[in-house]
Amino acid sequence: MAKTQRLSRLERRALPSVYLFLLPTLLIFMVFYLTPILTVLVTAFTRWDGFNQPVFIGVENFTKLFGRESFLYALRNLSLWGVIAMTLHVFIGVIVAFLLFDRFKGWKAVRAVYMIPNVISAAAWAMIYRFVFNNDYGLLNNLIRTVNPGFSVNWFYESPAAFAAITYTWLFYAVIVTLLVLADLMAVPQELYEAATIDGASGFQVTRHIKLPLCRNAIGTAVICSGTARISMYEAISLTTRGGPGNDTMNLPILLVNSITDMRYGMANAIALIMFVIGILLLVIIKRAFRLNDLA
Repeated sequence: MAKTQRLSRLERRALPSVYLFLLPTLLIFMVFYLTPILTVLVTAFTRWDGFNQPVFIGVENFTKLFGRESFLYALRNLSLWGVIAMTLHVFIGVIVAFLLFDRFKGWKAVRAVYMIPNVISAAAWAMIYRFVFNNDYGLLNNLIRTVNPGFSVNWFYESPAAFAAITYTWLFYAVIVTLLVLADLMAVPQELYEAATIDGASGFQVTRHIKLPLCRNAIGTAVICSGTARISMYEAISLTTRGGPGNDTMNLPILLVNSITDMRYGMANAIALIMFVIGILLLVIIKRAFRLNDLA
């Protein structure tokens, strides 16, 4: 008891030093994060061109947004991409992590190749895919024409192919998911696997009863990262379809940038506020679903 009280006194004495070390981080957060968030929160309810003083107009920006077809398409696309990212995208990353953890023959080469897309910028990756999906000389269509000579699809410029083409630019590259899950797998004590083997557990049983439960936090975090990344996805669309054809690939960042270009900063910040709220709701729901606040 005395030892516990002694530690408590030491901890209390250390608090000023802890706060001192946290101060630079708090200042950076307030300047570069909190201030812009508060600015967005306030100006989202105004008419503002970026030069003159904002004029308060209540919820007019939001009513206009929900009356725009492009905005409704953006919400629909976000929902579809979010579901795909949080299920299939995460599933691919988890499977790759499990395979790399088992260290099959040639796993180092596979790991190196799998990591390459992560070191290429999203803008460069979008430009690469413009050539891959080109109808005339693109790699994909030429491969398909070896089987079907008459095949012709302008992937980024035809409906509904454009939505699929944008999805393909990120779907199979779940490097972040793989790294998160792989780190948790490596932290599992080897004794657990040895005990399961001695008890006669199959590979599937080890995966189901040991690997998956102990990777719950990593998988939940991966779901959050994958889902929220779809909210801010911009480069892949801006450099390829620009939200078209029609509104097939429209999303919230494209609408936000278009509003800024048109000098409608109040409308742009209304879109930003909606993106922020969607991200927070997604974070809360996934945290509760995966019980991320509980001890693993």
